Amino acid sequence: MSDTSQTRTNGQSRPEPADDGRVSARIVVPEKHPMVTLLGTADSLLRVIERGFPAADIHVRGNEVTATGERAEVALVQQLFNEMMLVLRTGQPLTEDSVERSIAMLRSAVDDPDSPAPSQVFTANILSNRGRTIRPKTLNQQRYVDAIDKHTIVFGLGPAGTGKTYLAMAKAVQALQAKEVNRIILTRPAVEAGERLGFLPGTLYEKIDPYLRPLYDALHDMMDPDSIPRLMAAGTIEVAPLAYMRGRTLNDAFIILDEAQNTSPEQMKMFLTRLGFNSRVVVTGDTSQIDLPGGTRSGLKVVQEILADVPDIHFSVLTSTDVVRHKLVGRIVDAYERWDARQEAEDTAPQAARKPAQRRSGKATAPRAPRQSHRTES
Repeated sequence: MSDTSQTRTNGQSRPEPADDGRVSARIVVPEKHPMVTLLGTADSLLRVIERGFPAADIHVRGNEVTATGERAEVALVQQLFNEMMLVLRTGQPLTEDSVERSIAMLRSAVDDPDSPAPSQVFTANILSNRGRTIRPKTLNQQRYVDAIDKHTIVFGLGPAGTGKTYLAMAKAVQALQAKEVNRIILTRPAVEAGERLGFLPGTLYEKIDPYLRPLYDALHDMMDPDSIPRLMAAGTIEVAPLAYMRGRTLNDAFIILDEAQNTSPEQMKMFLTRLGFNSRVVVTGDTSQIDLPGGTRSGLKVVQEILADVPDIHFSVLTSTDVVRHKLVGRIVDAYERWDARQEAEDTAPQAARKPAQRRSGKATAPRAPRQSHRTES
């Protein structure tokens, strides 16, 4: 690594050529940021950075960080440390997950200069309750939240764990607290994997209540639990199955339809036409987890074909990279998507192309059983 003299601006140096043709830059960390907050306990965050920039040499001496490598990589390392320090200035701690996501955002911004910076995403607070702050954790989540602010109807599409329902709930509570709406309406279709309501014990309400429980749980995370029964009794918050929406006009409301992949096209049309004045709608779902009876098309799939070009309606797509649960969840989602793609390719391959392969093997191949739907809880 070169130790050449460099001009510093705001604690960072402009990249200078190193002896081997690469460039070297030095980042000076202000004393108000203890190095342990930037590098992590036992350098855990530094190791994440090194894994994120394998082609760059990163060294730390005192309160100075030196990066050497290709000019573009060194520039990204400088941006990363700058973003990390901006986050620290807000009083928020850095985690391995937030650093990994910051690196991904910076790499994405190379192709999309208009995308928000990591420090903007991680400090965009939506809601605070009992010392806990809800905010986006990925670039796509930030875009999703921004879309909810800008459009009357937003569809949040993505796999389990991407925060599509949780963030929509936070925006609904925020709108209610700001008096932008008079009530929150949360609804889901009462369709679940392998179960029928008629086989469950209790009254109709008791049968339906377990399917609405995830919405109650999110509410308890975001509001004073003691106030929820009072608000529900007053009709300010309503949690109901989708069938209860028929025939209504919903004014001055923030309406969330969850698990929308389990609606029929007719149910989706019915729901969307409930929209009244000064209301907003967020529809969330995962088209890879459809539990409708065989042969029934998902209303969430159909609506993308019908409303794709309608103004003031936005479709936000989240992916496995936006999963904010255990890292394995994202890997599981990717593995299932690859498996589904292989199965679909085999199912659509011409029958004649498969028969010769069976004859060459010398064995009769039994017909494959119908492929079952794979569902994980979102």
